[in-house]
Amino acid sequence: MPIVWLIILGAAAGFLATRLMRVETDIVTTIIIGIAGALIGGLVLRFIVTAGSLVGGLVGAVIGAMLLIWLWDRFIRK
Repeated sequence: MPIVWLIILGAAAGFLATRLMRVETDIVTTIIIGIAGALIGGLVLRFIVTAGSLVGGLVGAVIGAMLLIWLWDRFIRK
């Protein structure tokens, strides 16, 4: 999956992840969390399960973004 696609997917994943976890962040933080989550989740999911489809990439990106939100909420935002 090209890096540009992960960035676009990450912005959507960040939005979905912040809404699912009920975290209020600004737009820039949401996009950064989503992009980082998409990179982490997309790559990890690709290694664990050979998911080359759009749905697999979105699931991995949302899971990665949710993991980053949890870590951010747990250790940074106190």
